[in-house]
Amino acid sequence: MSITLRQRMHQDLQLAGLAEGTQTAYLRVVRQLAAHFRKAPDKITEHELREYLLYLKNERHYQPSSLKIAASGIIFFYTHTVPRDWPTLQKIHFPRSKTLPDVLSIAEVRRLIDAVRTPHNKTYFWTVYSLGLRLQESLNLQVRDIDSERMVVHVHRGKGAKDRYVPLPVRTLQTLRQYWATHRNPVWLFPATGREHDEATTAAEPMARSSVHGAMKRVVQELGFRKRITIHTLRNASAYYTTFWRMAYFQGSSCCPGVGFRSWRP
Repeated sequence: MSITLRQRMHQDLQLAGLAEGTQTAYLRVVRQLAAHFRKAPDKITEHELREYLLYLKNERHYQPSSLKIAASGIIFFYTHTVPRDWPTLQKIHFPRSKTLPDVLSIAEVRRLIDAVRTPHNKTYFWTVYSLGLRLQESLNLQVRDIDSERMVVHVHRGKGAKDRYVPLPVRTLQTLRQYWATHRNPVWLFPATGREHDEATTAAEPMARSSVHGAMKRVVQELGFRKRITIHTLRNASAYYTTFWRMAYFQGSSCCPGVGFRSWRP
């Protein structure tokens, strides 16, 4: 993709109010389309576009979720950045996958987090799990977002650019305080540490997505988990067990009399 087209699409994505992660995914999709045909995306024909989408589905065997992202990015480009009146754009439809995500047991969550060696990644994984946050929501946490008086965390610009508050468990507050004391960055709870892990105090931005993705991949390989585990798997586990124990609480189960909804976590 030429620089001019990329910049224009980036501006269109921003004007549409899409999340940063979505912007990055859509830009990558169009870049891959251009690379496949080795020409600028505004030179690609409707026939070539059909050919490419079928290639992703039948030869690359993209999963439905990946196909949906690819199709959405391409549709955005050819309806906003370089408008095309192509019937194919109206016909593209890839149904969502109906498979259930893998859910870690509490014991597996313990093993995974205990196996993380670096303090910043260990604390980050625990925060994602105990607060039930998305990957970028956790990375973007700032010192001012922690309300220790009301025991809540202010999550800024979550999915759909919406703010929300989530309960703050005592153990998570203690863990965050202990980790923050190691770097004392005035803004970020999870500042970029730098290659030598000595830049956290003065870092102007949070840790990179690639950093935590890499840490998760390494620890999963070391432990030999056969489940498909990503950062989001920790959020899924949080949601699953919070719902389970909430139901038990309201049904009067003797397993958790008088126990707060989030105190079950190990």
